[in-house]
Amino acid sequence: MKGRKERNERIGSENDVTLLRDLARIAMRKRGMTAAFSKEVLFELSKINGPVRPNADDPDLRRLPWCSIDNDDSKDLDQLTVAVPGKNGVDRVLVAIAEVDGLVPLGSAIDRHAYINTTSVYPPGHVFPMFPERLSTDLTSLNPDEDRVAIVTDMAFDAEGSLVAETVYRALVRNYAKLTYNAVGPWLEEKTALPEAISSVNGLDENLRIQNRIAKALRRRRDENGALNFMTIQGKANFENGQIVSLSVEERNDAKDLIEDLMIAVNGVTARFLSKRGFPTLRRVVKTPRRWDRIQAVAAQYDVKLPDRPDSKALNHFLEMRREADPRRFPDLSLTVIKLLGSGEYAAERAGSSGEGHFGLAAADYAHSTAPNRRYPDLITQRLLKAVLAGEKSPYSYARLVRIAARVTEMEDTAAKVERQIYKSAAALLLKRSIGETFEGFVTGAAEKGTWVRILSVPVEGRVVQGETGLDVGDFIRVVLVSVDVEKGHIDFQRV
Repeated sequence: MKGRKERNERIGSENDVTLLRDLARIAMRKRGMTAAFSKEVLFELSKINGPVRPNADDPDLRRLPWCSIDNDDSKDLDQLTVAVPGKNGVDRVLVAIAEVDGLVPLGSAIDRHAYINTTSVYPPGHVFPMFPERLSTDLTSLNPDEDRVAIVTDMAFDAEGSLVAETVYRALVRNYAKLTYNAVGPWLEEKTALPEAISSVNGLDENLRIQNRIAKALRRRRDENGALNFMTIQGKANFENGQIVSLSVEERNDAKDLIEDLMIAVNGVTARFLSKRGFPTLRRVVKTPRRWDRIQAVAAQYDVKLPDRPDSKALNHFLEMRREADPRRFPDLSLTVIKLLGSGEYAAERAGSSGEGHFGLAAADYAHSTAPNRRYPDLITQRLLKAVLAGEKSPYSYARLVRIAARVTEMEDTAAKVERQIYKSAAALLLKRSIGETFEGFVTGAAEKGTWVRILSVPVEGRVVQGETGLDVGDFIRVVLVSVDVEKGHIDFQRV
């Protein structure tokens, strides 16, 4: 115990952001990831002299009031959205996705590097991008007041939110407003005044209202089809002058829902567009849960009987009942069910075949396509789309997509483990000054390998190392913080 305490005191004397970055690099290397770009990649990058240029037949859509909505600190802007009001109750929504493949051709040094991690990694205080920042935050980013080539998904919806027409094409676009979730969300919910970034673009306020109306209709239809609505605790580390000062919970709002709903729609269109044209696809799937009996047992604890066969509508009805009855504990119930459902994965699918689909979204067709600057599967899908549009053969065989699916699934899970570990290191940095203090929380895990508690005042979990006997998931308890290990991200409590 003394050695750990001395090590943590030594750690605490360093800049927190720098320390967490270094710990993330170590964690990435241990898991087979890379945290730096090779000389070959940087040399290839130096030869790129500008963004992708439009083709003569690419439609010019720069007149439309496109905007991006993302996190406050996002610099790699992958998508723009815009609504096009129609007649007879039919409106269109266009989603522009950054054209990345044009500067990162298959087999290039930059492409080979991206295939190592297959995703950008976002531990607290730092970003390890999949591509060099000159690409991801500049030449392939849909930055404000810049003309960019994009892959556009064009969708028409009726008044009930039914998709009545869909297509995909290349086009020239321009971002007129870089917006953030935290500014747009409260305004859409009528909690704040119109942000200046919106009012400065003629007609953008009404355009966003149309997008929001369509997005809500899409969500209602997914709910009717049995899409699962969870609520989990997403913590964010906040820093001032390089030191961690707090951990906060990232709240959902209408702006986040708007983008999520539209991107889900785009991913469905993308999968169908490729399959109908005889191309194999790389799908994102959540399989029908094999541990349905355990999910039934969880529901039975609340005197709810779920059907004998997996049924997403019945499961979501149970979840909504519990959200309303006990909102405080609902995030922990959500996490329990998510773990029993099993994590999502990537799977190759032949053209015309019927795969697993996405149980959680109640969607049969779903291919990640909306973040090619951040996720390698999305870049693969973009290459497939461009091949269709150019009348070329698929750049990937089905057999190759099978191998890629296994790789990107593994590395995405690896990246999530790194992010969770470093988040816990950040929490340990913050909490080390609170050793000996008492906290209230809920038990989130109880098994032979350990008992875990989520405390309420700080969004983080820790292990109950003393007094854990007899505890079960959902128990409300008081605990004393007894120790932390910043390097390992360990936070240990004793039951009061």
